[in-house]
Amino acid sequence: MPPLSLKNRLRRVRLLLCDVDGVMTDGSVFMGPGGEFKQYNIPDGLGLLLVRRSGIRVGWVSARPSEATRVRARDLKIDFLLQPTDGKVPATETLLRKLGMKWEAVCFVGDDVLDLGMLRRAGLAIAPANGVPEARALAHHVTRARGGHGAVREVCELILKAQGKWEAIVARHAD
Repeated sequence: MPPLSLKNRLRRVRLLLCDVDGVMTDGSVFMGPGGEFKQYNIPDGLGLLLVRRSGIRVGWVSARPSEATRVRARDLKIDFLLQPTDGKVPATETLLRKLGMKWEAVCFVGDDVLDLGMLRRAGLAIAPANGVPEARALAHHVTRARGGHGAVREVCELILKAQGKWEAIVARHAD
């Protein structure tokens, strides 16, 4: 059986999972007496909101537990926030069992070596432009944008366009 095209992989996505540091952010963490701060890209957040509204579930999988991540996930009403300290793959497999989903319905966006197992299993593996070479090599697609600078928005638009949902979104907001 020939490998699936990118468009066919995009059409099968029912769950969009993203790493956080280096994907949702540029990888920077600001620390001081007031705690930890991260900078998030507003268009990335809107892209996730549009994907959720179109019926695709959204989650973040980060190996680095962080209150700043929890706050942003809550703000965006992310469906699933996984911050496992014992590996991303086992935590995701537990989630998939609960949802009754298989890996082929998953789009995962990851940028670093901690994401390789996820990228290897996902039906659609995507790395941002700033991903390490090993992540980019496993990816079915590499974004033009860097993590924290529109990579997630790019992925959201690719999914929505491939699934025929983008035009209705644009029309709804053009009035």
